[in-house]
Amino acid sequence: MNELAMSRSGFKAYDIRGVMPTEINEELAYRVGRAYAALYRPETVAVGRDIRLSSPALAAAAMRGLADGGADVVDIGLCGTEMMYFAVFHEKLSGGIMITASHNPQDNNGMKLVREEGIPVSADTGLKDIERLAFSGEFPEAARQGTVTEKDVMDDYIAHILSYVDVSRMKPLRLVMDAGNGCAGLAFRKLAPHLPFAFTEMYMEPDGTFPHGVPNPMLEACRAPLIEKVKETGADMGIAWDGDFDRCFFVDNEGRFVEGYYMVGLLAGYFLRLHPGETIVHDPRCFWNTQAVAAQCGGRAVESKGGHAFMKETLRRVQGIYGAEMSAHHFFRDFSYCDSGMIPWLIVAEIVSESGRSLAELVRQMEAAFPCSGEINLPARDVGAVLRAVEERYGPAAREVSHLDGVSLDFGTWRFNLRPSNTEPLIRFNMETRGDRALLETKKNEVMRFIEEANQ
Repeated sequence: MNELAMSRSGFKAYDIRGVMPTEINEELAYRVGRAYAALYRPETVAVGRDIRLSSPALAAAAMRGLADGGADVVDIGLCGTEMMYFAVFHEKLSGGIMITASHNPQDNNGMKLVREEGIPVSADTGLKDIERLAFSGEFPEAARQGTVTEKDVMDDYIAHILSYVDVSRMKPLRLVMDAGNGCAGLAFRKLAPHLPFAFTEMYMEPDGTFPHGVPNPMLEACRAPLIEKVKETGADMGIAWDGDFDRCFFVDNEGRFVEGYYMVGLLAGYFLRLHPGETIVHDPRCFWNTQAVAAQCGGRAVESKGGHAFMKETLRRVQGIYGAEMSAHHFFRDFSYCDSGMIPWLIVAEIVSESGRSLAELVRQMEAAFPCSGEINLPARDVGAVLRAVEERYGPAAREVSHLDGVSLDFGTWRFNLRPSNTEPLIRFNMETRGDRALLETKKNEVMRFIEEANQ
């Protein structure tokens, strides 16, 4: 297959992702593997894959590219993205490649690349170099042919995940679990026997045809069945994951979806109470609650540009114990600063068990103190022009204007952040207020109307 059969459009800010086979295909996967080996000269690289039907062929091609480039490959097989991260840092490997398109539509696939210790390869840290070399096809001759061996890291991974909680303190909670037919069911099967919970399972069998829709709990339609099942069973909470389970989402005991913002506050408080004086990291979308929790617990809150590559870099720089984006990515220092979708729900279950309070009770005060809009995706033909128009309109009255990630405007009693999507012609809009839900609704509608007009 020549260059004309490949497309550069799959190369995004943090990974490679696109439609099969026009944007992502085996030839591209092979060339990315060769380029990775040529640029970084790794000794050993882990390769994992998600449940998508195209993933085995893409993984095989990437492994051939790595081996032809002189790298030894550890094939960890079907897994979640965090299991690839784990294999890299636990086995002290040179890097890793995960074949996944996470929550994207069924006809998509992609690749996430990391170096030693799970440090991400993003557009700012080498992905553009890999793109250039992959499309040039001018790979240096390797000094040797690499080997490919298989390794099952599941048992070691499960033992590590369980080290974050004290199972003896957990009560027999009733939990509804929804993997959306993604890969989370694989890890859950091994994890469940260690836990005292009564589980109701939904769509836990991995199935790359996604018979119940793509595993994307950010979409209301995708989480509706979980909400219904929590209400029907009277469960203590519901847990859902995206396809590669590096994010997890919560439904409380009242059948309400809990915004990721408040889960960040809950987990930040947990870590800072255990480790007073430590640092946590948050993204710029909504953070007043997170900062308040940090202050109450005697910790430090540091703002980072959003996106997993930036969050991980900031966490490493400040040696934060925990960090999170309100989009449900949770990062842990003891997980080599990588994100996990399994650690958060275990910790939340322990918090509920030990506190004797329901999840709804645990987040209610935060929701009242800092109401938020949740993330709203707004179409924009010219994202830059809309952001400039919004800043010109609202900037003069703002107490503070930040361009760390998109534009954030703080008016004292309310604030909002607008940031461009890295993959779509969309603006992601988030707003919060200080305890004033009526103000939230008024200002949210006002700003959204202005954006709509600016987009015409």
